[in-house]
Amino acid sequence: MKTWKVAAAAVLVAGLTGCNANQEIYHWGGYQNSIYNMYVNPGESTPAIQIDQLSTDIQQAQNKGKRVPPGLYAHLGMMYAAEGMSLRAKEALLKEKELYPESHTLVDTLLANMEGSQK
Repeated sequence: MKTWKVAAAAVLVAGLTGCNANQEIYHWGGYQNSIYNMYVNPGESTPAIQIDQLSTDIQQAQNKGKRVPPGLYAHLGMMYAAEGMSLRAKEALLKEKELYPESHTLVDTLLANMEGSQK
């Protein structure tokens, strides 16, 4: 009888722990929809609209204590560049590189392309 209670308690603890393990690391917000709409409905997803959405997503992530997903700052940087805001574009791209060092090849290429187009 005592063994049964210990086993039941162990299953209960494992079950409750498993429920908590499914939390997302990132706050995705509208990022995925922004990417989708950019390709499917390009006229409805202008760079200015995406900048607003991505900025909102960043603020919500900070409020929830979560990270933004990889690529969000790079995408924000490209939207700033599309709007002619090169300083903000560079800041966003460097933030991507800071948060996700594995993105350095992409970010360095984008920065080099930006600088080349400004000459």
